[in-house]
Amino acid sequence: MDFGLSEQQTLLADSVSRLLADHAPLTRTRRFAEQLEARAEDVWQAVTDIGLPGLVIDEAHGGSGLGMLEAALVAECLGRHVAPLPFVATAVLAPLAVQCAGSPAQRAEWLPRLASGALVAGAALAELCGAREDAGVRLEGGRLFGRALFVLDFEADVYLVASREARLFMVHADAAGLSRQALISIDRTRRLGELRFDGVAAELLPGSDDARHARTLIAHGRVLHAADTLGAAQAMLDMAVAYAGTREQFGRVIGSFQAVKHLCAEMAAALEPCRALTWYAAHALSALPAEAELYACHAKAHLAEVGSFIARTATEVHGGMGFTDLLGLHYWFKRIGLNRQLLGSAERAREEAAQLQGLC
Repeated sequence: MDFGLSEQQTLLADSVSRLLADHAPLTRTRRFAEQLEARAEDVWQAVTDIGLPGLVIDEAHGGSGLGMLEAALVAECLGRHVAPLPFVATAVLAPLAVQCAGSPAQRAEWLPRLASGALVAGAALAELCGAREDAGVRLEGGRLFGRALFVLDFEADVYLVASREARLFMVHADAAGLSRQALISIDRTRRLGELRFDGVAAELLPGSDDARHARTLIAHGRVLHAADTLGAAQAMLDMAVAYAGTREQFGRVIGSFQAVKHLCAEMAAALEPCRALTWYAAHALSALPAEAELYACHAKAHLAEVGSFIARTATEVHGGMGFTDLLGLHYWFKRIGLNRQLLGSAERAREEAAQLQGLC
């Protein structure tokens, strides 16, 4: 029985981390956020060159055929570097939806283009995790009506859309009757948006008549956001420890004071168990389908709480500097904050976990 990463998985994580350090430093993320760029095309090209868009797509359609643990490791790297990339919807949710619920013709049409990075996909699934009163997409006469909020990877060429009945559709971004509105969130390192449907022609993924497909996609998204938070929280912890080791007060580095040591130790103690939880949840998505949804809820809820604690505490260790734009610490803080809410809050994930275990 293996309890750690394989040599190939470690190599993958190291390679992605080095690539992001070279192509997506904080200065690049800052420019993406401040100028509200639709896409960071240069960074996207760099990850496309090493095949990240095809990570979970089977080899017959041009992908690498890897599992969700590998995808979670990549998401962890993206969070650590606050990388401005479309990953959750483009590289995982849309490809998995087409692979699992699409027809052979749809798989042949969509998957090679997604795997090559030629096509960026968004995902409109938020209403399955709690819709606002006037939100939701309905199917009438073979066309889509309504609106979808908090669309992931919003600046896309095609969208994976879930109706209120949890059926899944592919919709072209330039489809007649579809209007798009970008949303400004606290986290400007990723793009969110709103889609409005007024009789939009959509391509049904026929296998999605079984609502389990949509629930499985939500579980995948939750684990990826948990992994992203894991990486972001680790980065904030590392920065806090480094700062405490160099910043001096009263003639001593502040890390020598017991109060600061305790703050750093509490962050490390809280974060370390999260790694095993997130990796196991990702492993379950590929290998243990009967347990996957439950562990996805646990990972999403726990990382949301631990991530928030570390974001707050790491900022406190930095003192007043933690609130300035100079250090850029707020990019990780806000990314963790958005991850907490996407595809269901910690409270909702815990409630669903309780329901899955027959506790309520």
